[in-house]
Amino acid sequence: MNKKSVIFFDIDGTLLNEQKQMPQSTKAAIEQLKSDGHLVAIATGRAPFMYEQIREELGINTYVSYNGSYVVLEGKVIFTNPLNKDALLAMTKEGLENDHPIVYMDEHDMRANVPDHAYINESIESLKVGRFPTHDPDYHQGRDLYQSLFFCTEGEEEHYRQRYDSFTFVRWHPLSVDILPKGGSKAHGIKQVINALAISEENVYAFGDGLNDVEMLTTVKNSVAMDNGHQAAKEAAKLVTKSVDDDGIYHGLKQLGLIK
Repeated sequence: MNKKSVIFFDIDGTLLNEQKQMPQSTKAAIEQLKSDGHLVAIATGRAPFMYEQIREELGINTYVSYNGSYVVLEGKVIFTNPLNKDALLAMTKEGLENDHPIVYMDEHDMRANVPDHAYINESIESLKVGRFPTHDPDYHQGRDLYQSLFFCTEGEEEHYRQRYDSFTFVRWHPLSVDILPKGGSKAHGIKQVINALAISEENVYAFGDGLNDVEMLTTVKNSVAMDNGHQAAKEAAKLVTKSVDDDGIYHGLKQLGLIK
C-alpha cells in the first residue's frame, strides 16, 4: 500500500453518537480518506449482521467484528476465533440457575437461551439496531460461535470470570458483558489485517471510545480516543480528539494529517 494507511473506527460512541446517528462531518471525512487511497475499516464488538447498513453507507468491506473474533479483509474472511463450546455450555447451565441468560452469536444471527428477559430487552434496545434475538436454546449446537452476550448486573460477572478461564469478559452495558475467547481483542484482530496487508505499523490508525477499545488504543501506534469516551480509553490513546457530536472524527483525522 506504499505510504497509504489503514484506519480502524469503532462504531458506538465513535462513528455514532448516543442516538446512534453519524455526523455529516464523519461521512465526509471518511469519503476523503477513501478518495485519497487509504483503506477505511471498522473494529467493533458488534456482530457483522448488526452493522451491515453502516458498511453499505460508508462503502466499507474490511472489518474486525466481535472484538477480534471474526475478521474480514476486502470482503474475504481471513481469521476466526470461536468460543470454547464445552466451557460455554457449562457456563450457560450455571447462568440459568442464577437467572443470568445468554445470547449466542455467530456471523449470521443471534439467539437467546430464554424466551424473554428484561436484561436482554433493555441492553439490546440501547444498541438501536432494530433487531432482537429470537429464542433458540440449542443454537450453540453444531456451529461456531464467535461471541456471546451474558446478562448480569455489574460485578456479578466476577464469579464467572474466575470459573471460566477460557473466556474474556468485557462489560458493554450495566446489564450485559461480552464473552470473548481468551486473548481475543480488537487489537489481535487488527494484527491479522496488518499481517495480511504487510503494511507498516506506522501507517495504522485506530479511533475508539470504550473499555473494549483500550487494548486497541494501547497497541496501535497511532491511536485516537473520543472526548466523549471512557477515561481508560482516553488514557490509553496517543491522542484525544473532540466528541462525536463535535466533529471528533474530522478533527482527529485533521490533527493526524490524514485529511486537510
